[in-house]
Amino acid sequence: MEVVIVPDATAGGELIAEAIAALLGRKPDALLGVATGSTPLPIYRALAAKVTSGAVDASRARICQLDEYVGLPAGHPESYRSVVLREVVEPLGLSEASFMGPDGSAEDVQAACEAYDRALAEAGGVDLQLLGIGTDGHIGFNEPCSSLASRTRIKTLTQQTRVDNARFFDSIEQVPHHVITQGIGTILDSRHPILLATGEGKAEAIAQTVEGPVASIVPASALQLHPHATVVVDEAAASKLKLADYFRATYAAKPGWQGL
Repeated sequence: MEVVIVPDATAGGELIAEAIAALLGRKPDALLGVATGSTPLPIYRALAAKVTSGAVDASRARICQLDEYVGLPAGHPESYRSVVLREVVEPLGLSEASFMGPDGSAEDVQAACEAYDRALAEAGGVDLQLLGIGTDGHIGFNEPCSSLASRTRIKTLTQQTRVDNARFFDSIEQVPHHVITQGIGTILDSRHPILLATGEGKAEAIAQTVEGPVASIVPASALQLHPHATVVVDEAAASKLKLADYFRATYAAKPGWQGL
C-alpha cells in the first residue's frame, strides 16, 4: 500500500486526476470506477478541467458505479446514478452510454447485484477504482464486519452512515436503509484502487486502515491485501498516522516515472 500525504483536498484531487490522465493516455477506453460524496469532487473538477483544456482525451473512457441506494425512484436527484451522471459523466463530455451501474430499483435486487458483478467482469474489469472512506472505515457501503471476500450485494446501512448522508437529503427519514454495493472482494478485483480521505474526521479510520491489522471491523483495511493500492490523504486525515514522516520521505524519494 502506498500512502501519499498532500497539503489539502485540492492537491489530492489534482494528483489523482493526473493518475487518471496517465491511465487514459495508456488505455483510452479504461473502465474508471467512481465514488460519490463530497470527498472525490476535487478529482472530478480537476479531471474535467484537463478534458476541457484538451490536455486529456476522455472520449473513450468508460465509467462504472461503486454503489447505489435501493428503492429511490428512477431519476431521483440523489440516486447515485443521477449523481455520477451529473458530477462525472456530463462534465467529461461523455454520454450515458459510457456509464454502467447496478439497478437499485430492480424488483429482484439480488439478481441485479449478481448481474452487475458479472457485467464488471465482462467489461474487462475495473482499471482504476476511486474510493472514499467512512468515519467507521467503510469503503463503498461495506459496513464494519463485512466479509473481506464479499461480492456485489445488498447491504443495510448503519445509523451512523445514514446520519452522515442525511446532508444530501431534506431529512434523515428520507435516507434509504438499504444499498447495493460492490463487495470488498469486488473492489479488490480492480487493478488500481485509490482512496482519497480529507479532514480530521477521517484520521482515525485512516490510521486503522493503513497501520492497523487487516480486519473486517475496518473494511478499508482490506486494501492492505491489494498489490497496487494507493491512499491519498491531506494533513488533517494523516494526523494520527504513526509513520507519517516515513510516508512523506518515501514519496519524496520516489522515481517520477512510477507515478501513483
